[in-house]
Amino acid sequence: MTVRLLGLSLDVADPAAAAAFWGGLLARPVERDGDALRLPGDERQVGLRFVPAERTPALPHLVHLHVTSDHVGDQDAVIRRALDLGARLRDPAARVTGEDHVVLVDPVSAELCVIEPTNGYLAGCGPLGELAGDGSRAVGLFWSAVLGWPLVWDQDDETVVQSPYGGTKVAWGGGPELPRSGRSPQRMDLVADDVDAEVARLVGLGAAVVGRDGDLVELTDPDGTTFTLAAG
Repeated sequence: MTVRLLGLSLDVADPAAAAAFWGGLLARPVERDGDALRLPGDERQVGLRFVPAERTPALPHLVHLHVTSDHVGDQDAVIRRALDLGARLRDPAARVTGEDHVVLVDPVSAELCVIEPTNGYLAGCGPLGELAGDGSRAVGLFWSAVLGWPLVWDQDDETVVQSPYGGTKVAWGGGPELPRSGRSPQRMDLVADDVDAEVARLVGLGAAVVGRDGDLVELTDPDGTTFTLAAG
């Protein structure tokens, strides 16, 4: 199996603002990718790609991001850095105690959570601790099979997968609870050496092909959420 997860694409009204914020928060370089801007990932940290759209989709989103912290002072520092980069607290009265996560809104109106340092679940996962998504158990099993990543949580309809190397977790909270209509504004991007063979494998696992333009294929997972496959 030669497929790999390139990253998560997010449709936003201002890719430059989103990329500058997340690049600063996660200490990653920003690269041009056609009309989009990409924060490259690696075998432990999932990449992010910000794609221009007429407007940032309204909340709630199918996927939101969890950023980790190592101790109470670090959680406060991460939040302060996010605020300096243009985020705002969703609840202006929120207090940093080190015992709970804090929700912020980034410069393009997407929510993110700065996770408390006492959260053992994301310990050691790196700065981008989790992609927290809306989706059924069937989708968690689907993505585990697609990526060859083990299930590290499977309970009460909630599923989580993680690279064998560790790092960013990808989670689905059950459901799906949010409606799917048209192209998903947050979607996983895959690359594979043999696109035709990989399309056949994905369809066999429960995906459906939506459209194709050369070696770029758009598909949906068993919940109807869009993802893409390209040569690479």
